[in-house]
Amino acid sequence: MSEVALARKPWAKTLDRTQWRSLLAANLGWLFDGFETYALILTASLVLRTLEPGAPATQVSFLTGATIAVTLLGWGFGGIAGGVFADYFGRRKALLTSMVLYAAFTGLTAVSWSWTSFLVLRFITGFALGSEWGTGTSLVAETWPAHARAKAAGLMQCGLGLGFFVASACWYFIAPLGPDSWRYMFLIGVLPALFALWLRRKVPESESWTSAHRRRRELKQRDGELTAHEKSFTRLTLRQILVDPKLRRLTILGSLMSLVTTLGWWGISTWVPAYVASRAAGSGQSATAWASGAGMIYNAGAIAGYIAFGFIADRLGRKPAVLLYFAASLVLTPVLFLWTHSLGLIVVVLVVNGFFTLGQYTWMPVWLPEFYPTHLRATGAAFVFNAARFVAFLGPLTAGAIISKLGGYGVAATAVGSIYVLGLVVAPFCPETRGQQLPD
Repeated sequence: MSEVALARKPWAKTLDRTQWRSLLAANLGWLFDGFETYALILTASLVLRTLEPGAPATQVSFLTGATIAVTLLGWGFGGIAGGVFADYFGRRKALLTSMVLYAAFTGLTAVSWSWTSFLVLRFITGFALGSEWGTGTSLVAETWPAHARAKAAGLMQCGLGLGFFVASACWYFIAPLGPDSWRYMFLIGVLPALFALWLRRKVPESESWTSAHRRRRELKQRDGELTAHEKSFTRLTLRQILVDPKLRRLTILGSLMSLVTTLGWWGISTWVPAYVASRAAGSGQSATAWASGAGMIYNAGAIAGYIAFGFIADRLGRKPAVLLYFAASLVLTPVLFLWTHSLGLIVVVLVVNGFFTLGQYTWMPVWLPEFYPTHLRATGAAFVFNAARFVAFLGPLTAGAIISKLGGYGVAATAVGSIYVLGLVVAPFCPETRGQQLPD
């Protein structure tokens, strides 16, 4: 059936079981990533007090930022390596490998005996975490039709918010269990290993990747001169996206926007629980309870933002959706951290802030797969998504240093939030791809 005929039917009725399974696999993989990531954000301060009890209170924010930064660095290296792996060995195998590795090292994090051992395990866990996103994004993009692809990307990306929400809910009950409660949070992260068993049996490989992989093998075995397009199959994928002029331009533009989204979130929103806790403590209420509650409220807005982006991008286009989310995030950062002081009003602003600042991540699984051909898709999407972390890791460090020096979250968040201006400048130069078939 043609795309035109499919588009006339309700989008959910145009899909088969295989497409839904692919989406579920990518969504759950990202949910586990979200749980593990937000578990670190929620527990970092407690981990430091347990493993480095002699650290001065003034250094806690900086050390927390350093811990998050190390995880980001591992995520960046692992994400790029995972994208290359997925283009050569398959989406399904890469997703399965990522699940098993990060489940194992998340569990090992629970038995950390020093801050140094914790940092090393965080780096390795981040490495394993990073390889999941590019693989899942490519799998969903290659199995879903053009008229529903953005919606699928939003539904996949909302797994991150669901993971954050689950982590906040778990921490609400686990936090009162004592100084070692953080260890229980990381033990829960072993569960993805069980999901990997289902993934191995139920989720098929992408037919698009299988076809591209077959052509790559044939071209490598062919004698004689290859055309420029044929050489793109035989050249190392990471090199090809940088030497091809068109792909290099798209990679640079995408990486700049990825930097905006990544630096903006890690440098700003990671401080949401701590900021709300400080406001609650000043009002004589439980800081721990409010920190957990803030995470759940913020991520409820984010989940809606993830899903909504896909529908907006399919209706208005990729470019208008991105510009809307960047502009709203630029405005909402000072609204939350500088101008909102009442706990009741903070709850409202948290929902709206989460909708845009975290919900904007959906632009990457929506837009990036449409930049690259199948045999380079996972590498290209993973590179853009993860390379930004080599700069974005400075966000938590910078914000942590500003907080330590100036003693307030508002100035730090607003300063880092100015990065959204860059996104508003860069996005108009990217091609509009709404309704188009994926490049071969």
